[in-house]
Amino acid sequence: MASRRNTSFTLIPNQKYRRSNRRSSYFSNTHDSDFQPLSTLGNFKALPLEIFLIILRYLSVKDISMLSMVSKAVSQRIINYISTSSGSKRLLLQDFHNLELPGGRQDSTILEHYRSLGLLFKRCTLLLPTKERLKYIHKILAEVSCFKFNGCAAPMQCLGLPCYGMFLQTLTAGWDELECHRVYNFLCELSNLSRKMQTVVCSKPGGARKLELRIRLFCRNVLLDHWTHRSDSAFWLTRILKPWPMVNQARLLYIIFGPISPQDGQVVWQKMIEDPTDDSSLKDLADAIKLLYDTGTKEWTADDVISLVDELSVVPREWLLENNARLLILSGNNICFTFMASKAVNGRAIELARLMVFLALVCEKELYCMDWAVKMMQKVCNVFSTPVERNNFLQSVANAFACVIMEMMQSIMSDEKTKAWRNSLTCPRS
Repeated sequence: MASRRNTSFTLIPNQKYRRSNRRSSYFSNTHDSDFQPLSTLGNFKALPLEIFLIILRYLSVKDISMLSMVSKAVSQRIINYISTSSGSKRLLLQDFHNLELPGGRQDSTILEHYRSLGLLFKRCTLLLPTKERLKYIHKILAEVSCFKFNGCAAPMQCLGLPCYGMFLQTLTAGWDELECHRVYNFLCELSNLSRKMQTVVCSKPGGARKLELRIRLFCRNVLLDHWTHRSDSAFWLTRILKPWPMVNQARLLYIIFGPISPQDGQVVWQKMIEDPTDDSSLKDLADAIKLLYDTGTKEWTADDVISLVDELSVVPREWLLENNARLLILSGNNICFTFMASKAVNGRAIELARLMVFLALVCEKELYCMDWAVKMMQKVCNVFSTPVERNNFLQSVANAFACVIMEMMQSIMSDEKTKAWRNSLTCPRS
């Protein structure tokens, strides 16, 4: 949020006016523009308004954006143009479902258009307080139904929310945190987002599948996915999570970043508790955890993040240890070690030993370097304060390995017996 503001606009001429002639509002209708002092229009004062509007039709959105910085009067004329039916029809493209161009060119073209449009609105509303800027922008964008939380009937095939997110990212880039707080509160009020989040976190997992999907798409596409700086992404993710207690933070994190069905995009709640999963199902969750841990924001301590990971591992019920170990590996060395050290300090050595075994198994399964697991084991051993505690932990690891090996053998033998039984049923009798 610390980016510098763009100050490369032309200053308004230092001309004095009578207070009675000053305009009561920055925005007015097209006819009020006749009262603008013509000197502030520069060379455009020779152009009738109709000719000026015709010129705008031939300019790209980027060019109009540059033109808006010439003077306040020119900016006002552009604002009036945006408010007209012809201006809004041209600027507010709504071809969000036409994805026919190969290579995603349609996606990038319309996203780039809304990036430029965000810059245009940023420059045109530069002199307004944040609250007034947001009200005006909402008034213009309100007619685009796909920008609304429930506005599109086919959200998985729609680019409306990604375009809205691109627009907002460009608009708010460089704003300070207080202004961005106001933006988030404004969006929550418009979409009733907090009430919708409360509904899903208080419901049984999967009990409001369509609402879970809508929340995921809105948070990812509008608030999170378009930022280039990790600190900005962390700020907006913090706004989403921090108002809630830890158990609800974990639930929301799973809804927003957890695995989804490739068919309908809905959150798959049983994936972590029934079968071992792969890296692709956990990558987004791991990236979100690293985002909160690594950006150094004051609102998240290391203990907060570790507690969140611990809470996440029982959403909706306790995960398979292999999936838990895989999430820790994907989250990086610091989070993995801190998580395991926390268990060592809190006397959960047996639980830690089983987790250590599954870390080694995931490394073997995915052909990761086993040296990493050995070094992690050594670092964890150093956490224990006495040789007795360290030896007890090592014995627990050996016992855990033995138990896991026995479970594997029993599973293999059970599968072989099942196959033999099936073969006996299919073999012809003599």
